[in-house]
Amino acid sequence: MVGGPYYNVFLGRKDGLSSKFQIVDTSFPIPKMSLSQIISMFTDKNFSIQEMVALTGSHTIGFAHCKEFSNRLFQFSKNSEIDPTLNPRYAKGLRDLCVNYTKNPSMAAFNDVMTPGKFDNMYYLNLQRGLGLMSSDTAMWVDERTKPFVKLYADNQTKFFEDFARAMEKLSLYKVKTGRQGERSDFNFMPNEGLEAIM
Repeated sequence: MVGGPYYNVFLGRKDGLSSKFQIVDTSFPIPKMSLSQIISMFTDKNFSIQEMVALTGSHTIGFAHCKEFSNRLFQFSKNSEIDPTLNPRYAKGLRDLCVNYTKNPSMAAFNDVMTPGKFDNMYYLNLQRGLGLMSSDTAMWVDERTKPFVKLYADNQTKFFEDFARAMEKLSLYKVKTGRQGERSDFNFMPNEGLEAIM
């Protein structure tokens, strides 16, 4: 629907027996984590750095609330009010948008300022132009571990789509619950029966 690739979604997964916010909060990257912390989070789950960069391309759609990146816009450091890695015009637009974010926590910005409603490789092109919303996004263009993959996907949307689809399929099979570890839903799908999803 938004122009991205098709990939298989395997059905028949069991639901967990409990749901705890604390587990979610420590199992997924958060915006203010360092890139090294995020890389470790993925590699600990047997995902390569390239797979991590491909999955992060999902930031080509969606939005983030101002509180998640306000540290880059207001009192960034002793030497700079704004994160100097941000494109100056972009930073000004974000500051104007988020100026009252403490009074209005619903204020948000698109992850991809150029094509926010389209799943494409613009996210990677944006990183090279100083248009990464989160500090972790910008770090991927600076860090030598991730920069080659950012450049690859910025130059080749087809490759990004292929690698994103494969990584999403792998992610959908991570820690599948078996036996008494989980419970079946009311749906009568057969295990590993495939269904195509679109992004």
